[in-house]
Amino acid sequence: MPGFAANLTMLFNEVPFIERFEAAARAGFKAVEFLFPYQHGAEEIAAQLHMHRLENVLFNMPPGDWTAGERGLACLPGREQEFRAGVAKAISYAQAFGTPRLHAMAGLLPQHADPAIHRAAYIDNLKYAAAETAKHGIMLLIEPINTRDIPRYFLNTQADAHAIREQVGVPNLKVQMDFYHVQIVEGDIAMKLRQYLPHIGHIQIAGVPERNEPDTGEINYPYLFRLLDELGYDGWLGCEYRPAKGTIEGLGWMKACSPSG
Repeated sequence: MPGFAANLTMLFNEVPFIERFEAAARAGFKAVEFLFPYQHGAEEIAAQLHMHRLENVLFNMPPGDWTAGERGLACLPGREQEFRAGVAKAISYAQAFGTPRLHAMAGLLPQHADPAIHRAAYIDNLKYAAAETAKHGIMLLIEPINTRDIPRYFLNTQADAHAIREQVGVPNLKVQMDFYHVQIVEGDIAMKLRQYLPHIGHIQIAGVPERNEPDTGEINYPYLFRLLDELGYDGWLGCEYRPAKGTIEGLGWMKACSPSG
């Protein structure tokens, strides 16, 4: 059974971000992930990870102006220098934490834009980021995201993500597979998992459609967890969901969703 990593951007919101590391450890998590660490110094977060014996498995590269609605820079022509600065910043944080994976958000496709131009920029930026992360033994991830949650997001399907991965053509670029997004966009999670698992670098989970605990909604997680064991997946499962009531109150899903639960 794969291990669960608490997403500290979504879970334990009952306390400030820097206190969520202790809360996650007390709840039994051995690993954590989060969207962005950049509002805190790398040393402050590294101390929390060390103090509570937590592994940081993933975070995102800087996404541009998040508060203004930007959701990544990788597919945006003309923003290459800002993207490259973000790569360097993310790597410095990852080195402080011992983080093995970084996600480069693609960004939004502007209305009436030529997708081919943005795709070319995306591939060029990914080649740069992959080369830089490879110098430090870090895996670079791209993630298809549904356009219901993020309208006009550039990358939406597993097939397109893996086509881009193949076009970039480097071993440290893999795809982040969030079962929540897969189900909303295209479904058929189990067969896509079987097809693409060798090239999947991280998996995330949440209930569909509300994005609450994994024991709610239409996805059969006990089946998928058994399949992950059958296929030999040995990575983490990022718990990137919004607790319906409270984080601790909702953690019963771990037992309920396990194959023996």
